[in-house]
Amino acid sequence: MTGVIGPERWAFDITKLLNQVLGPEHFPIDVIGLAREYSAQRFPGDAITLAAGADLPGFDGALYRAPSGKSGWGIVYNDALTSPGRINFTLAHEFGHYLLHRMVYPQGIQCSAQDVARWDSPYGQIEHQANLFAANLLMPFDDFRRQIGPRAKVDLDMISHCADRYRVSLIAAILRWLAYTDRRAVLVVSRGAFFRTSGGTIEIPPGSLAATQDQLVDGRAGLQHGPGVWFGEPLREMTIFSEQYDFTITLLLLEDRDRYIQIEPDAEEDTYERLTKNQL
Repeated sequence: MTGVIGPERWAFDITKLLNQVLGPEHFPIDVIGLAREYSAQRFPGDAITLAAGADLPGFDGALYRAPSGKSGWGIVYNDALTSPGRINFTLAHEFGHYLLHRMVYPQGIQCSAQDVARWDSPYGQIEHQANLFAANLLMPFDDFRRQIGPRAKVDLDMISHCADRYRVSLIAAILRWLAYTDRRAVLVVSRGAFFRTSGGTIEIPPGSLAATQDQLVDGRAGLQHGPGVWFGEPLREMTIFSEQYDFTITLLLLEDRDRYIQIEPDAEEDTYERLTKNQL
């Protein structure tokens, strides 16, 4: 029964199968091919028969039942999306909906920012589950830890390597690393001179790299700060500016004490990014 198996278990079982068939170096995952072949073998007569881009104004992706008279399902991403990482995650997210939710939503699901604005809503819950599946399928913790150890002194090149390896966005890779690292870290995603926290909107510190986008070399930079720039303690700031989405990603690494904290972003995010910030 699909309703009994949770998102992490679905991802674990499929990852185990991929390791057996393709070996541990099976990244990045061909989500379209996997979804079609796995569903055909596991659920003959009710498989995913379409996986492609389509015109979906207002939605990142969707799970559709086949038209009347035909069997099967389609997983679709908005073909206006241009980021390969965002497309890949959206497809994995919709594959998760197929495995987890198609019996409860027999007519399918459309995924938009409005649906996940409150993750404690019914739609927010199923979006959260689909995100968990996608993150665990595309970026298994055991493989991610082999790329970056829990105690590693991370930099943006290391995170970018993982984003490329799994074909996900840079923010998605950072969030996955934050979920297991033993280091103290803060993720800030800002647009213009401000970012949002649960307590309100805050101005980017004027002495930070994030406040000087025009000085970033190749759109990214790193700098060691003393106390008083971001917090009352020294830290390393790593910043990358995305012209495509007009926002700045900043990763702050603090000296070892306890685990990390995260500041919620106020920027255009992909499906995984919107929901993962609520679970950290």
